[in-house]
Amino acid sequence: MIVEERNYTLKPGKAGEFMALYQQRGLEIQTRILGNLIGYFLSEIGELNVAMHMWGYDSLEERTRRRSLLMQEKEWRDYVAAVTPLIDRMSNRILVPTAFSPIR
Repeated sequence: MIVEERNYTLKPGKAGEFMALYQQRGLEIQTRILGNLIGYFLSEIGELNVAMHMWGYDSLEERTRRRSLLMQEKEWRDYVAAVTPLIDRMSNRILVPTAFSPIR
């Protein structure tokens, strides 16, 4: 298994709007197509205004396939266009579990 960690640093004061749009327009389609949502979080201490979510995949190939399917959906592209103005920075990482990780 691999885990993709995606981080969005949001413009100050926009976290509530970002999360509401995600819950209304993004969550269902992303969960349906990507499948394995490990968690979705907002920062509370440290760097603020950061939304972070993690998705599990069997392989990089599966991730590529599922993300390609996601980008083919007009509903998803419309959602992305709506939230992009709320985002200041984006980053993502692919995490590979260690041999002793509970998630493998």
